[in-house]
Amino acid sequence: MGRRFAATAGLGLALLLSSCGPLSSSSDARPAAPHRASSLPRARPVPAGHGSRTAHDFNGDGHPDLVLDSLLAPAGGHDDDPGIGIVYGSAHGLAPATRELLIPARHAAATKGAVPASFDAETVCDLDRDGFSDLVVTTDPPYDGIGRPPVPVQLLFGSPRGLGAARAVTLRIPDRARFGNEWPDQPVCGDFDGDGADDLAVTATGPRISYLRGPFTRAGAPKAAGAPVAVPGTALTTTAPLSSADLDGDGTDDLLVRTADPGRRARGRLALGGPRGPLRAGRTAYPPGYATVFGRFTTAGRGVTSVTADTDGLLSVGGRPGGIRTHTGGVPTLAAADADHDGHPDLVIGGTRPALLSGTAHGLSATVHRLAVPRLPGAGRPHSTVLALTDFDGDRHADLVLLTRRGRAHDRVTVLPGGPSGLSARPALSFTTADFRAP
Repeated sequence: MGRRFAATAGLGLALLLSSCGPLSSSSDARPAAPHRASSLPRARPVPAGHGSRTAHDFNGDGHPDLVLDSLLAPAGGHDDDPGIGIVYGSAHGLAPATRELLIPARHAAATKGAVPASFDAETVCDLDRDGFSDLVVTTDPPYDGIGRPPVPVQLLFGSPRGLGAARAVTLRIPDRARFGNEWPDQPVCGDFDGDGADDLAVTATGPRISYLRGPFTRAGAPKAAGAPVAVPGTALTTTAPLSSADLDGDGTDDLLVRTADPGRRARGRLALGGPRGPLRAGRTAYPPGYATVFGRFTTAGRGVTSVTADTDGLLSVGGRPGGIRTHTGGVPTLAAADADHDGHPDLVIGGTRPALLSGTAHGLSATVHRLAVPRLPGAGRPHSTVLALTDFDGDRHADLVLLTRRGRAHDRVTVLPGGPSGLSARPALSFTTADFRAP
């Protein structure tokens, strides 16, 4: 979330539960961009869909969409959150002319008559099972610091007209499902009980979560919620990039829990799903690091394993500490998918020197391929965050979306298409997030 309260232990941003990888930059800062004309074409209406099972498909047309958080603010702007950008997909990939800007004043639900200033994207799933993906956001409702704070999590429901057609609703967490007086935070989607409906896990105080069973009503209420669940840690994230987060093959999704907030170095452990939700702790603790992803990274037939990225992109594969050195620099982000369509997932590591490791029949290659990043004004090395690694154009090759930022005024979103030889060195699409604020 874009706010922290001294009276509570705010718990940062959750990552995206799907093959699309992380939702947004982990930075809470919203730098100002100089006044400029947009380089994007004039915005067009969102094409109406009929519903689909495609992940991240807000308008239900069968094509995945992209969420952009931490937009650059306009120069001389107020401190209010500049909003969330949505780029809608098409049969030919992401279509930047088909875009929306979601801002708190127009799209957030009011709490006690006050519209929040903060509006941060957290995770995506189809909470009401209508074939249109929904966006889960966090806000900063008014709170006087006495007693239990209000719920800051809100839901924007997808529709044939996308996300911008209506305001969000506040997530309803029954009192019996809450614990302590910390802010509910880090919402993570998953079918943790195996009934076919997406559930939500939200942090409570200490190593406990509010486990909310789906499907959800359009008023934001879960189907059911019991007492808070104890988990092996205090910070939630996802088991991305798997399209299914069922790591132990029992038909229920599993939840990754860390001992420190996202963006900080920490150990992680699974909370294993089951008929009553993610109640059991996994036996293995993952090595310390900043991000963990799961996939079939080892020799064929050996099942799902983990990759954890530590300082300077040092990778631990399958729990073995420090097996591959990538020297990516900065706080790493991870995503994995098959960019060359050879049947083996490739791994992308974000940082100041982002890199790709190819998947092979013998496991993840240790050969580091540097990725092209855009040139930005200013001094110092820019930092690239992995926003998504998924097939946006339907050619069965995963495409990479990077957000590269330098300083407080310059950034660039680039889309590197996948192909038979892997990721292209030349972006198919490039724009700044300031384009969402330009007149």
